[in-house]
Amino acid sequence: MAGTAVAPPDRALCARWVLPMADATAGRAEAFVREHHAVLLSGARIAAVVPRSEVPDGIAVTDLGERALLPGFVNGHGHAAMTLMRGFADDMPLEPWLTERIWPLEARWVDARYVADGTELAIAEMLAGGITTYSDMYFFPEAGAAVAHRCGIRAQILAPLVKFPNAWADGPDAGFRRTTALHDEYRSTDRITIGFGPHSTYALDLDHLERIAVLAEQIDAPVQIHLHETAAEVAQARREHGERPLEAVIRAGLFGPRLQAVHMTQLEEGDPERLAEHGVSVIHCPQSNLKLASGFCPTTALRRAGVRVGLGTDGAASNNALSILREMHVAAILAKVVAADAAALPAREVLRMATLGGAEALGLEDEIGSLEPGKAADLVAVDLTSPACTPVFHPESQLVYTGTEARVTHVWVDGEALLEDGRHTRMDVAAIVARANQWRDRMLEASVLDRKFVE
Repeated sequence: MAGTAVAPPDRALCARWVLPMADATAGRAEAFVREHHAVLLSGARIAAVVPRSEVPDGIAVTDLGERALLPGFVNGHGHAAMTLMRGFADDMPLEPWLTERIWPLEARWVDARYVADGTELAIAEMLAGGITTYSDMYFFPEAGAAVAHRCGIRAQILAPLVKFPNAWADGPDAGFRRTTALHDEYRSTDRITIGFGPHSTYALDLDHLERIAVLAEQIDAPVQIHLHETAAEVAQARREHGERPLEAVIRAGLFGPRLQAVHMTQLEEGDPERLAEHGVSVIHCPQSNLKLASGFCPTTALRRAGVRVGLGTDGAASNNALSILREMHVAAILAKVVAADAAALPAREVLRMATLGGAEALGLEDEIGSLEPGKAADLVAVDLTSPACTPVFHPESQLVYTGTEARVTHVWVDGEALLEDGRHTRMDVAAIVARANQWRDRMLEASVLDRKFVE
């Protein structure tokens, strides 16, 4: 963690622009962006950030040239295996998208092999876009965790909990048992965190949510839930239970620092302050919310109230890309419209949401999110030499307003290069893509899909 003593450095990553994202220095322009600096690494840890001229003699040096070097991006919410549903049910509102298209498809096809292949496709995409940590809520989390562990990426794996039987668990009790068993299996694994993923307040009863609160405290696990995603969700809860989903979460005992509330597009006066007071985090998924016409998360109001806010892509079935660079762009311009203020959510703040803010939202800020001594060496390098990025006055602006995942060249997790010069080091991308296309062909041949959604 930051401030922890580390061994002397054994290598250096040098770049034209280094963005440490450490809060202690983020207020000053010359400290937020450090030109011609190096990040010194000691094994899997960051040792220091120093001027290029102060790199010790005798250590290995990687010169990244005209690139920006910063903490790896954090994808705070998604459903990784749904990459295999990319483009299947576009241009539909959330409720029919779920009930008429996604849920029937999942009931027919989703099993451990499907999840493994879809998760591997998602990880290949995310690493190529500079994501070093992601959060995943999906069926067969055992398969998802195994793939993440094998690929070397950092992941928060959330077991999906719903009250109706499904292919993974025949009910909540089975889901609780399997979640705690999976947590025990990965307890000593640094890169994998296991938590609870209650789908929503409408997919579980109050007593289920209460039990999750107790179990999460007992095993010290995070809880992530879709909350206030649409106006219809809130209206239905009021009709059926006389209260908003937020009140149900509070009554269940989940309202606290373990809770990660995803979407939060429907808030009332005083909600941001309540979230901040109880330490609840919010994961903002701007592109998915816009594509499904779900609403707008009031990020400016949340941040002003002191709420920890991270960014998420949601699943590829509702986005359709797993790119935090794209989410940053949309989050920044959307916040300005929602707040009616062109100065709302400037580039530096949205870049923080994609790195240290995301780490805070997942409870990992002591380990990742900024380039500080003692933290894990999770980094991304982005090329800023293309015509679309030139000239560079403020690299943070280029990253937010012009950056695309195609410009990511290098990714490290725990100091291990998982992407070098745009090439994956652990993953056979051609084989992964071939398996994904086999799933597509299999589903088409079974006549489960309506071809107009995929052609």
